[in-house]
Parts: sequence; C-alpha cells; structure tokens
Amino acid sequence: MNKWFRIGDEVNESLKGITPLYIDNSDVLVLNQKCIRNNKIDYNLARYHNPNRKFNDSKIVREGDLLLNSTGQGTAGRCAFVRNLPKNKTVITDSHILILRISDYYLSECFSYLLYKEEPFIQSFMDGSTGQGELDKLRLFNIEFKLPTKPEKRESICNFLHCINDKIEINNKINQELEAMAKTLYDYWFVQFDFPISEKYAKQIGDLSMKGKPYRSSGGRMVYNEQLKREIPEEWEDGLAKDIFQFNPTLSIKKGNVSSYIDMNSLPVNGFMTKQVRKKEFAGGMKFQNNDVVIARITPCLENGKTGLISLLEDEEVGFGSTEFIVIRGVDSTLKSFACCLSRSEKFRKHAISKMTGTSGRKRVKAEALENYKIPIPPKEVLQEFENMTSLYFDKMTIHTKQNQKLSELRDWLLPMLMNGQVRVAHPGEDRDLNEEYKQVEEQLGMVAEKGGKYGKG
Repeated sequence: MNKWFRIGDEVNESLKGITPLYIDNSDVLVLNQKCIRNNKIDYNLARYHNPNRKFNDSKIVREGDLLLNSTGQGTAGRCAFVRNLPKNKTVITDSHILILRISDYYLSECFSYLLYKEEPFIQSFMDGSTGQGELDKLRLFNIEFKLPTKPEKRESICNFLHCINDKIEINNKINQELEAMAKTLYDYWFVQFDFPISEKYAKQIGDLSMKGKPYRSSGGRMVYNEQLKREIPEEWEDGLAKDIFQFNPTLSIKKGNVSSYIDMNSLPVNGFMTKQVRKKEFAGGMKFQNNDVVIARITPCLENGKTGLISLLEDEEVGFGSTEFIVIRGVDSTLKSFACCLSRSEKFRKHAISKMTGTSGRKRVKAEALENYKIPIPPKEVLQEFENMTSLYFDKMTIHTKQNQKLSELRDWLLPMLMNGQVRVAHPGEDRDLNEEYKQVEEQLGMVAEKGGKYGKG
C-alpha cells in the first residue's frame, strides 16, 4: 500500500549550518554548496573549521540527514542524503546549507532521490535578490510524494537504487584511475622527456641496447631551444599548438532542435568524459564530433579546469554547444589523448588564463591565443606511440561512461514506478512471477550488465 507523504509533516528538525572560522586543517569538516551536486556529497571539497569556535551539537551532520543548498541561483535546491560520514571527522555545514532530519532513515533517502529528480523545479522556489535568493522552505515543505507505507519496502527500494549508484561509482573510480595513468604517462613523456627511446634513435647513436629505455634519464641528448627557452630532446622541434591541432575547426550557425547538445554544466572539472545532453533548442554555436576536446573559455569555468572529451555521440550523430567552448581537434584526428592531457596540463591552463580578456566577471580567452601556445613537438612516431598506449585507457573510460549513462537512465526510469508501487523489489524467497513491468526491469538490468554486450564489460 502507498500513500502521499508531505515533506513538512515528516521533518523532525530543520536547521541551518554555522558561519565557519576557516583554518588549514582540523578534525572539523565544513560542507559548502560546492560539496553537494548530482545527489552526492563530495567531502574532498569541504574546508576545515577552527574547533576553538564552539557550535551547538545539533549542527553536527548525522547519518540519515537530508542536506539541501538553500541560497544562490542555480545552486539552491541541490540535495544529497547522508548515507556515510568520514571516519574520525566531525562534519558540519556552513549557513548556506539546510539540514532536514526526517522521521525515518529510508523515508529521508526516498525524499532525496525524488527531490533530486525534481531539482530544476525546486530551484524555482526562490525568494530575495537574483544573485543571493533564498530557498522558500514553506514551498519545499508542501511538496508531496507517493511512497510505500511499510518501512521495509522503502528500505528495499533504497538499497536497490543504491546498488545501481554503487556500480556507477565503481565505474567512476576506475575512470579516475585510468585518467591518472594517462596524465602520468603524459608527464613522463612530454614534461620530463622520459619517453621510450625508439629503435631508429638507438641505431642513430649506435647502441641498440638503448631501445625502449627512458630517454632523458638514460642519457638521451638534450639541446637548448631558443624559442622555448628550455632544453628539449635532440630530435624534437619547437612549434605552436596549431601545428598539430585545429582550433574551432567548424562553426555552426544552425538553429532549431538538435539531437545532441553539450552545455557548460556538462563539462567535468575532474575527468575527461563529457556528458551528452539530448534534444535541446539550439540557437547557434559550435559543432562537435567524437574525439574532439572542448575547453570552457570563460571565467570561472576555465580557471576551474572544465574540459571534456566528446566520446558519447552515436553513429551519424553530431554534437552542438555554445560559443563559450573552444574545440581542439588533432590535425590528423588521432591525437585525442595528447589533446586531453595537454588541455589539462598546468602550463597550458596558466597560459590560457593569462590570455583572458574582458571584464572581471566575464573574461574570455580566444582560440587564437591557444593556437599560438608554444610547445616542443616530438617526432610523429612518439606521438603515435603515446596515442596507441593511451587510447586503450580512453576507450575503457568511454565504455564505463556509456554504461553509467544507461544505468542512470534505468534508475531514473525505475524511480517513480518503485515509489508509487507499479514495480516492486522482490525479497528473498518471494514468488518471482512478478508483473510485466518487473520482468521488463530485469531485462533492462540484464542488458546493461551483460558481459561483452552492447555496453562492454563491467
């Protein structure tokens, strides 16, 4: 049996966080608005509070709490459920986060899933000035959701959805490791110049035993380059980024509905893959294709390192986005790995930021400024070998990202049916002859999880 639950009727306690006194490190973590995104809490973005400034124990975040950003256009309404807390840390929030303590743990988690699904609508619940509006708590508390009345059914739903989220998180962690491997290899080869010595160079110096050894640390000859003001390997040349990359190769002025649109919020701060946003009204701008690297060209997105690799477009599909992107494409369309790593390198980003022009609020960098970025250009065989080694990483990352996309779609499709009772989660020992909707769910899950299937190995 299901019934309507009004959020305000289930809230035992509602309170704001504190005004923190920040220090470099302590045992007290302070969550801020940046920490809450995509229905998750990123504790890595938290700051530290001076424990000498006391606060009420009621402000300490507990497992089962529901957190909502309460101020700011575009940030207010973002929510997350506190399922786990960091060990050996006291966690509090700043005054821009609302803490809701709900009467039941799994009811609170159900509310979190449902509020996240309605996040764009809730972000309209604003009072006050445009920039610093406050979330209207009365309107929030009047929201109702239809949910199972039995606590054990709510628990089963949450645990089932959490399994899907766990798989998504595992894929994300694998992708992070793959990204780190690609970045490390880039640093060794193109910053420290410890790329493997080729057979051609080994023959040139008359010592075949040098083949495959790291160039610089094995005594490879370095020469000072006047243009770059640094030493580079003997066979390398100085050049500009435009010598190996195209910048903004296509500019589309097409308008209307498009099947695939990438917006600025889709660009990851930490990560290479770019989420695909479908079916959006398009007013003209950039046109993308798979293996393009896109960089945010405006403040503060550029400073925050927002870049992405386009890799999720289906056959015959074209991506579009605003002119606030700069597109980087290899001249021979095979340098996606190098372009990704270069765009995220510290020197390249510092160069881009130094070339920004305009008012302080909306500074931009031009594609021409990035085209003329000076770089040491290795022989083609070095670039190709780097692509050969790292393409496997990026291909696996694409498989995991596509799988996550399908899992997210499945979770969002299941959510309302689970909550209103159209589909139920079977318990051990129950009759497995469930209704047609549940059978369809099993088929969908099987398709996503199938080894070697459409979405690759898990």
